[in-house]
This record gives sequence, C-alpha cells and structure tokens, in this order.
Amino acid sequence: MKDTRRSRFVLGALLLVALALITIDYRGGENSPLRGLRGVGAAIFGPIERTAAAIVHPIGSTFDAITDAPGERDRAERLQRENQRLREQLRSNQLDRGRADQLDKLLRSAGLGGYKIVAAQVISAGQGFEDTVTIDTGSSSGVRPDMTVMTADGLVGRVTRVGPSTATVLLATDAASAVGSRLEDSKEIGITQGRGRRGAGGGTDTPLGFQLLDANAPITPGQRIVTLGSEGDRPYVPGVPIGTVDRVVQTPGSLTRTAFLRPFVHFTSLDVVGVVVAPPKNDPHDSILPPKPTAAPG
Repeated sequence: MKDTRRSRFVLGALLLVALALITIDYRGGENSPLRGLRGVGAAIFGPIERTAAAIVHPIGSTFDAITDAPGERDRAERLQRENQRLREQLRSNQLDRGRADQLDKLLRSAGLGGYKIVAAQVISAGQGFEDTVTIDTGSSSGVRPDMTVMTADGLVGRVTRVGPSTATVLLATDAASAVGSRLEDSKEIGITQGRGRRGAGGGTDTPLGFQLLDANAPITPGQRIVTLGSEGDRPYVPGVPIGTVDRVVQTPGSLTRTAFLRPFVHFTSLDVVGVVVAPPKNDPHDSILPPKPTAAPG
C-alpha cells in the first residue's frame, strides 16, 4: 500500500472507530451494546488462539527446560552428594556403636581376668603365608613383641613385630602357632596348634587342633579349653578362653588323639582387640569362660 494522504486518513479513521468501540464496550460492561460482536469475535478468533497456544506452549516449555537444565542437574547432584553423606554418616554411627559394644565387652573380660590391656583396632590382614593381622597400636602405647592379644570372646594370638604406632599379630590359627592349653574340668594340659584358617585335612574345617600330653587322659566333645600360660607370662598369659572341643579322632598309627576345636573368636571378622600389656597377679583359671549352656528339658 502506498503511503498517501488518503491511506493515512483511512488509517486514522479506523483507529478512532476502534478506540470508540473499545470505550463503549468497556463502559457498557455486561450490558454493552457490542457484547454480540464480542461473542462473534470470540467464536472466530478463539480456535485460532487455542491452536496458536497449543503450538507455542510446548516450544516455550522446551525452551524453559533447556535453559533450566543446568540448574536441575546441579540440584540433582547436590541431592545425590547429600544422600551419600547421610548414608556414610549412618554407616559410621553404626560402626561406632558396634565398636563401642565390643570395647565394653573386652574391658569386662579383661577385668574378670585381671589383665591390663591396651585396646586396638585391626586395620589390615596379612597377605602372605602367615595368618596375621595388623593393629593400630604400637610401641608408643607400651606394646611389645610376645604379648598376648585377645578379644572379649577369647584368644586371638600374639604380637610378633612392633612399630611406633602399629603391630603385627600372629593369629592362633597359623600353622606355626602352638599354645600351651588346659582343659576346663580335668585340668589336663596339652598343646593347641593352628591349622590355617581353613583347617588342614582331618575331615573338618576348624582352624585349631588340640593334643593332650597324657594320651590316656579323657577328653570329650563339649569340653572347653583355656590358655595354660607361658613362663614369665610371655607370649601367653593364663586363663584366656580358646575354644570348645568339637570332635576327637585317633591319630592313625599312634596312641595319641587329636581334638578339633570350635574357637571362641571369629578370626575372619576381627575388629576391636586388646593387647595384654601386664599379666594378672593370679591365674584366673576358668573365670573368663562364659556360663555353660544349660540342657533343654526333655
């Protein structure tokens, strides 16, 4: 359209008419004389408006999603980190409670036996041929080689190597371990020997075997065994529970018998232990052994 005086006049007239109609419609409200025209306009332009909105809205939503994506991703990562922190905190609290319980039981057992102990935590297991663990306590805490190591349940082994803040413990299950021992009731003495964590033949997977010095002395399943003690109380102090006789077998071609023991200590899940840094003044004998289980009424 050419920009002429006539076209400008027509455009101005249309604007004036439009303003007049808007004013009349606004002032008339619901009783506006133009209400019919408003309905006709809605009927004509409503579908067009809805179609345009249907097209534009998803585009706008997609644009918003794209522009908000970095923020959403950051929020998701923050939530994930927070959840991980809470899970770790819960796990740590559970471990702390478990270790506190273990330490409490250990101190009670040490008190019953009259042992002075230094508490420690197992921080690693040996990877070589020996059955060993490393604990987080060493010479700075008074730990020395050939000291007894125990848990609340019983004998773990003896200290073999010591550093300023760590020490190596040879477990009673090691094949090179030999512990002077005594039967609970008869007081008969013998030697408890390690057989490796998975045992070594004999038709059983127990890691401990026991042989009496008197081949004719009676021994039966269910009897319990404690440490006899060493000269000068090194490397083993007396009275530490070792295990319960599980079965007794005759050694082929010999008069001796071997008893296989169920250890009181769970060697595959060691955590809190105690190093006996001072022996008891008197032999505790069987005072640390738990009460014997009572037979169920028949």
